[in-house]
Amino acid sequence: MTRAYVAETGNGSAEGERSGSRVRRLLDGWKNDPGIWRRGLVLAGLAVLIALVMLVHAKIPNRIGNLGSLTETFLPWLGVFVPVLLGLALWRRSATALIALVLPALVWLNLFGGLLTDKESKGGNLVVATHNVNADNPDPAGTARDLIASGADVLALEELPGRSVDAYEKALAATYPHHSVQGTVGLWSKYPLSDAEPVDIRMGWTRAMRATVSTPAGQVKVYVAHMPSVRVKLSAGFTARQRDASADALGDAIASEPVRKVVLLGDLNGTMNDRALNNITSQMRSTQGAAGNGFGFTWPASFPMARIDQIMVKGVEPKSSWTLGRTPSDHLPIAARLKI
Repeated sequence: MTRAYVAETGNGSAEGERSGSRVRRLLDGWKNDPGIWRRGLVLAGLAVLIALVMLVHAKIPNRIGNLGSLTETFLPWLGVFVPVLLGLALWRRSATALIALVLPALVWLNLFGGLLTDKESKGGNLVVATHNVNADNPDPAGTARDLIASGADVLALEELPGRSVDAYEKALAATYPHHSVQGTVGLWSKYPLSDAEPVDIRMGWTRAMRATVSTPAGQVKVYVAHMPSVRVKLSAGFTARQRDASADALGDAIASEPVRKVVLLGDLNGTMNDRALNNITSQMRSTQGAAGNGFGFTWPASFPMARIDQIMVKGVEPKSSWTLGRTPSDHLPIAARLKI
């Protein structure tokens, strides 16, 4: 047993020495390479450019195809280029590119590193959830059952077609005795609702509402909204003018809300980085940013790339935030636990 252990330890030491020898040879090769600083200048330039885009994204103008908002929608994904450029820099044996890559790495960590930590905490007395159920959802009853399983006390649904409202009402009735549907959005609650009414977001038809929810911990005003869709077109760029106008109108309504405790649930068709939502984000907190774990991307459901569905609060403390399992919709539902 002792001899076997010694032999095994010796083999491990020999392997470690061989690995160290390879590293030393690699470093010696780089040290003696006269082109180490001249190669990879293009890679270094790309690294600096990516860092600059992340640093000054707010300065990118929206005059041409809403380029600024488009960049901000997918801003976290610029971090993908860092490991790609790192691999290319190592392959090219470029010290210049490796040093330049420190800049985008640090900028990305400064912007998004906080989202990688788990900020969930215990406590809370109200669970809320929201889901764009998709107008073409083939299984409203099954979707409703999945949402009930989330344990939400208050549930918001967006993109409700008139032909499916009855199906959702029947499936949710036993769990949520109180509900209101306004246009294509609806709110279901285990607690009494009052003052339910549409909210004008300058669309010509109702895609936003608000209601007072009387929870055991006190009253809270809950807004449900479905912002107009945005499109990316080669001829027009990122077309979001109607979404931007609706976001401004919703922000004005929330700002004038006399109730101090406000929760916003819905599909905003925009991320927290998108300047077009400033009238909302400047006065409310995202539960994912304050109490989530990760980016919480919600769209498209098949391969989520952006969090355009939001739970936001004002005068309420978020305790945790998470993404629910996939339904037949092209969006993922989300939920949060709040302390009223």
